[in-house]
Amino acid sequence: MKKAINLIAVDAICISASLGNVQVLKDLDLALPAGRWTSIVGPNGAGKSTLLKVLANLLPHTGSITLLGQSLATLPARVRAQQLAWLGQNETAGDDLTVWDVAMLGRLPHQAWLAAPSQADHVAVEQALRATQAWDWRGRTLGQLSGGERQRVLLARALAVQAQVLLMDEPLANLDPPHQADWLQMARGLIAEGKTVVSVLHEISMALHADDMVIMAQGRITHQGACGDASTHRALEAVFEHRISIHALREQWVALPRVSMGL
Repeated sequence: MKKAINLIAVDAICISASLGNVQVLKDLDLALPAGRWTSIVGPNGAGKSTLLKVLANLLPHTGSITLLGQSLATLPARVRAQQLAWLGQNETAGDDLTVWDVAMLGRLPHQAWLAAPSQADHVAVEQALRATQAWDWRGRTLGQLSGGERQRVLLARALAVQAQVLLMDEPLANLDPPHQADWLQMARGLIAEGKTVVSVLHEISMALHADDMVIMAQGRITHQGACGDASTHRALEAVFEHRISIHALREQWVALPRVSMGL
């Protein structure tokens, strides 16, 4: 698929949101380019997960959001579910469901009411399970899997949607380093297909592999820019109070802790 150029996948204007009586997002504006991978980073409590849930229309908010040029507020739920896939943090699914059935849940937006899965559904689920290396467990139940294995199945469910926009909150949770590297390759593959990936990540060095970075603090965006830009690196170091530093290592950017040797 041809990559989108100079298009906006998600456009959020004057977004505010609260959890209980606490305002978490404060008059926030954000435009996410289509056909690119954007990582959202920031200290704990910055509002990263809340922002992602708002963009997925999972939390009440004020302001306006458009998804692929259409108002999120008026977009039919079925159409939204076809265009936008969601992988949340600490998501659960029935332990008695098989891996195949969990992944097939991602195809529900494409199926008529009570209709049996189509051939296209079966193909999409197989592709997703193979992409996350979960194909060999397709007959096992979720309750038989480790935390990392479950995460890969939930990722397969999101991939099976075949949406143009994927929002992922901490997708690397419970994954060991080799499978984190697999996820990185998968994200790059999605971008090559012209899709848009938006991920909240705590692993800063992994986040620096993205095309663009959104940096948050105290419910606001402090910086948005390309991951390779020096201004992004300075903003990233600043938001973590200069307790990390960004360096080039083998043609990649990495975040290293600053360790004080003073006693």
